[in-house]
Amino acid sequence: GFHLSGTVTEPATATEPEMTYKVAISFDRCKITSVTCGCGNKDIFYCAHVVALSLYRIRKPDQVKLRLPISETLFQMNRDQLQKFVQYLITAHHTEVLPTAQKLADEILSSNSEINQVHGAPDPTAGASIDDENCWHLDEEQVREQVKLFLSQGGYYGSGKQLNSMFAKVREMLRMRDSNGARMLTLITEQFMADPRLSLWRQQGTGITEKCRQLWDELGALWVCVVLNPHCKLEEKSCWLRQLRKWGEMDVCPLEDGNYGNELPNITNALTQSSSHNQDSLARPRRTVFTRAIEGCDLHWQDSHLQRIISSDFYMSPSYQREGESLLFNSQGQPLWLEHVPTACARVDALRSHGYPREALRLTVAIINTLRLQQQRQLEIYKHQKKELLQRGATTITNLEGWVGHPLNPIGCLFLTLTEACRLEEENCLEISDTGDSKPPVYQHVPVATGSQDSGESYLSLALEVALMGMGQQRVMPEGLYAQDKVCRNEEQIIARLQDLELDPVLVQTLRKQCILLLEGGPFSGLGEVIHRESVPMHTFAKYLFSALLPHDADLAYKLALRAMRLPVLETTAPSGDVTHPHHLVSVVPSRYPRWFTLGHLESQQCELASTMLTAAKGDMLRLRTVLEAIQKNIHSSSLIFKLAQDAFKIATPADSNSDTTLLNVALELGLQVMRMTLSTLNWRRREMVRWLVTCATEVGVRALVSILQSWYSLFTPTEATSIVAATVMSHNTILRLSLDYPQREELASCARTLALQCAMKDPQNCALSALTLCEKDHIAFETAYQIVIDAASTGMTYTQLFTIARYMEHRGYPLRAFKLASLAMTHLNLAYNQDTHPAINDVLWACALSHSLGKNELAAIIPLVVKSVHCATVLSDILRRCTMTAPGLAGIPGRRNSGKLMSTDKAPLRQLLDATISAYINTTHSRLTHISPRHYGEFIEFLSKARETFLLAQDGHIQFAQFIDNLKQIYKGKKKLMLLVRERFG
Repeated sequence: GFHLSGTVTEPATATEPEMTYKVAISFDRCKITSVTCGCGNKDIFYCAHVVALSLYRIRKPDQVKLRLPISETLFQMNRDQLQKFVQYLITAHHTEVLPTAQKLADEILSSNSEINQVHGAPDPTAGASIDDENCWHLDEEQVREQVKLFLSQGGYYGSGKQLNSMFAKVREMLRMRDSNGARMLTLITEQFMADPRLSLWRQQGTGITEKCRQLWDELGALWVCVVLNPHCKLEEKSCWLRQLRKWGEMDVCPLEDGNYGNELPNITNALTQSSSHNQDSLARPRRTVFTRAIEGCDLHWQDSHLQRIISSDFYMSPSYQREGESLLFNSQGQPLWLEHVPTACARVDALRSHGYPREALRLTVAIINTLRLQQQRQLEIYKHQKKELLQRGATTITNLEGWVGHPLNPIGCLFLTLTEACRLEEENCLEISDTGDSKPPVYQHVPVATGSQDSGESYLSLALEVALMGMGQQRVMPEGLYAQDKVCRNEEQIIARLQDLELDPVLVQTLRKQCILLLEGGPFSGLGEVIHRESVPMHTFAKYLFSALLPHDADLAYKLALRAMRLPVLETTAPSGDVTHPHHLVSVVPSRYPRWFTLGHLESQQCELASTMLTAAKGDMLRLRTVLEAIQKNIHSSSLIFKLAQDAFKIATPADSNSDTTLLNVALELGLQVMRMTLSTLNWRRREMVRWLVTCATEVGVRALVSILQSWYSLFTPTEATSIVAATVMSHNTILRLSLDYPQREELASCARTLALQCAMKDPQNCALSALTLCEKDHIAFETAYQIVIDAASTGMTYTQLFTIARYMEHRGYPLRAFKLASLAMTHLNLAYNQDTHPAINDVLWACALSHSLGKNELAAIIPLVVKSVHCATVLSDILRRCTMTAPGLAGIPGRRNSGKLMSTDKAPLRQLLDATISAYINTTHSRLTHISPRHYGEFIEFLSKARETFLLAQDGHIQFAQFIDNLKQIYKGKKKLMLLVRERFG
């Protein structure tokens, strides 16, 4: 049969009643070619009712009645039977069928109608002709709608996942050799190209968003797969090529390197470039995400050597041909495939994707044998050039096209092909899409099928080997943020897959062998002795290798990780003679390196590698020293070294057991390096770093503390040294933590005092007070610190600093010293008439109170200074009031007599203060009246009342005040309203 119809019943649920649907399915040559269902479902997948009917037909073929095509049945009827048949049919469906039946009857009875020109009549129950196209039913409109919807959500609401599952669906169709795979991909691509964001991104010159970029990459890779279908027809291929070219020529088509040409803000290219650079960027053709697929259309599978490789496990060269150079076989007679590696891997991906897993494996083995041979040859070349290269210390040899981060993901493709052959579970899960599988896959060794005697190799060990070869390839950092980011991402993906492998003895042997080859591989390996300055760093890869090797061969693990610690792009400036990659070397730019957008990430990976080694080397002094040297030589960022110091400290001081001194010393040494690096540069974390260093040194012990106190000037600023370092070292907590005996406590205290005095000499403004505090318990040191303050007071210190130290002195029981410092502070101060809320007023009042308490002489000494420095009338009257309230000398300095009498404002020293206060009131009054507004009149009258109180302290004060008021009335008679108020209050 070619047409299946049936009724499907959906049972009732709690909310929905029982439903019955009519389903019709056409099929042809084992494919469903069209479906209709009464449920009206709109989706790219068949509805449950169509699936149910299809499964019923597959599982219970004898329950489905098989009938001849309807045309055959009609042929067996006579004239009466036919009439009866038609009339019954019309009666059964008269509402739907009658208009059509009438129309057809009219056409048949009309001799020249179109229906009468055609021989026979159509039969929906008969099959298609042998020449007709036959393919699975695909609802194209639905595919368009869904892709459009997911794209419009811009990667939110899981739409990225949905699109990835559509890509996975395309791969599944290709694997089932369903011709709709390419059709569905075409529909998806059309919607991607119509995405309105593309022109927006292009106008703004911004790159495509990260999520979207990855989807475009997968789209490009899928097209490469489609055009490399080993069994596609030529006309199909030329049709795809036309489409791909059309899309690639559209100006919104995303570029392979992830941005729109040179529209990224070009930081380094802002300066004029060398001419070679400009020509180079012009010469490079525009490469879009479809360029590789377009190039793939030129590839074919007709090569006889290639055909033999993929069609047999036992294709070998005859033994007599194995001498001499052969491009087709290695010395063991195994076939080689010498195509450009990413292209050869794209072939493997195509074979795998189109449902040819055995063929994909055979080609993979040939590619790996080729890579091995290349590795051997490169090793031999390096042995000849080794001496010269090591002398130069740099190399111009490097791969301009890296395999890791490559748009075709060659290494990932080979790795997957090989590991899939070794998976233990039932269904071979071929989806490349990153599904959230929680449990890692389980692999077993499957021997490599080969014509030679048992090679003892397994597909699993080959997978490990090729991943290591690819990751270890020395390659230049590509251009542009996207391509650089992709290198990191791809590397992490491959490592995540490697971590799924259980390293048994066979794999450990492969790992060791490959690591040794990478170390000896010279400039062809990213772990060789000499690398190109702009080589992609190997830190992430080396961290994996180190952890994997450590339990089996610690020496090799350290050798490798230490070799990988370098980051040459930060070490040197660009050599002028290097022409391998002209658009990479920006000759006139003074910056240290070309535009490595991912540099921050790479430096943190370098730090991670160092941290991994430090953790592993805990307790091993020799190893720790070599790791420490590598850190000090290769890491250039203070914040990363600080992070390493903190890491080492954490690992060295576990909460539940004793500290590890070896690692603690490393933490301290790294901390000291950070102190030296950040001493003269501004760093917002500096205080935190200094505090941490003291904690670390405390943990190491008293010798470490003595050492940092003695060499403070190379590590700390004077302020840090006194206020944080010495203060913490001398704190009660530190003494308790270290449980020191008396001599040790004294030694620390002595070092802290020496430091305090040195800092006070160097920076008296900021360190004097801390120095005095630190020297309190030692008379000589305290006197020295005080002398430093006195010497610095006249030149280098502000009145605030001096007042603070003066108050400290009074608090310590040195009132005369406090007076001396307060007097020095007064000489630095100047308070204008209107500064009646100045923060220094409290200090001035305190200084006068101190002088008054000491006695008449001290008060007499400070009043001239006050008169000279303070011009604010209210402050002066406040001082005057306080001085007349009690007798001077109440502090009771030993050896001094105290008369106990109140002081008179008529005699010195208060007379001078009174005169100054009166003249300050007069000056302030005139100042205020020059620009007074009516709303301040009331306030002004109160001010004059205060002034009168002061005037009245003088013997002829009332006369003076009356003259002053008359004077005001005369000068400011224009301010009638104000003068009226003055008259009302003061007469």
